[in-house]
Amino acid sequence: MSQIPLRLGLQQRILPNYRAPFFEALGQACPRGLGILAGLPRPDEAVESQPALRHANLTQARNLHLFGGRFYLCWQAGGHAWLERWQPEALIVEANPRYLSTPALIRWMRAHHRPVIGWGLGAPLAESGRCSWEKTLWARFLGRFDALIAYSQRGAQQYARLGFPPQRIVVAPNAVAPRPVQPPPQRPPRFESGRPRLLYVGRLQARKRVDLLLRACADLPQEIQPEVWIVGDGPVRHQLEELARSIYPHTRFWGALYGDQLEPVFRQADLFVLPGSGGLAIQQAMAFALPVMVGEADGTQSDLVTGQNGWLLPPGDGSALREALREALGDASRLREMGLVSFQIVRERVNLETMVAAFAQAVELAAAHCGYPSNPIHPGGV
Repeated sequence: MSQIPLRLGLQQRILPNYRAPFFEALGQACPRGLGILAGLPRPDEAVESQPALRHANLTQARNLHLFGGRFYLCWQAGGHAWLERWQPEALIVEANPRYLSTPALIRWMRAHHRPVIGWGLGAPLAESGRCSWEKTLWARFLGRFDALIAYSQRGAQQYARLGFPPQRIVVAPNAVAPRPVQPPPQRPPRFESGRPRLLYVGRLQARKRVDLLLRACADLPQEIQPEVWIVGDGPVRHQLEELARSIYPHTRFWGALYGDQLEPVFRQADLFVLPGSGGLAIQQAMAFALPVMVGEADGTQSDLVTGQNGWLLPPGDGSALREALREALGDASRLREMGLVSFQIVRERVNLETMVAAFAQAVELAAAHCGYPSNPIHPGGV
């Protein structure tokens, strides 16, 4: 695995437990240490926070959440004290101007002549007709960084459109699973239970549009109607259970499962479906040789899903979801072939190892731009 020879600091608004495998892998790639600053989510986010890490030093900040929706802002207290204590030689922060405390972290690093990297989904307003002053503010914000890490090629293109030098943008494909070392699961040529089995894994929030999945399945011809397994918990679980009882009783709610608990449900599924926003579980499903059907929400899906391993759907389009399901569930052998393509994508280019390597590349680029030695000689400790 790639190594990062600098003492690394990393700021996150929150640290969800599904991100823990990546941060553990990143910590193992940092022989001088990885320190993480993260706060707690709002109660209505339905996110389980990771309380500790084995390979990183985790410090809890105090998040002050302001307003909501498109007006949401966050102030994260405790950053200055953390920097003074951890003394990072390179810092990675979320590239989001809504986080009001980020400029103070950048100023501290600049005062110590150390590199700063931004990490984010991209800047969707770069593709919109939004006001030029908003784009100017975004461009100024991005200009504070020595390098940027984007989740996807689309996000990298958005950063470049706002004027950030493309040679200092690195794409780190979004991953939660390592490169598979075992052969892909072997599934029978026909659907094992007589019905195809669809799997959804994620938080149960309105924006995930699980309701669309239930309605689409209810509208399918009876001979291809699948079992639907829903893994996760959240604020709309009760409403979804009521909806399933009324229109689609072939639904099983598993509740929240994590880590090794997820392996049996991934192995027994025939198709992974994510009709709304989000997407980390897509890569995990692909690691189990599942074809995937997802709503194209934030651009990260386009690096994972092609016509060879799944379907990219317009977000919120129930009729498109229904027709894609009709096409997919009528041909078990094609689903098996598509699942093998998913497995190959995860094995070769979208996994935790390639994500860590991209972070290492970004640190090297940022150090070079800042003039900080990327492999300094440290007599003794910090």
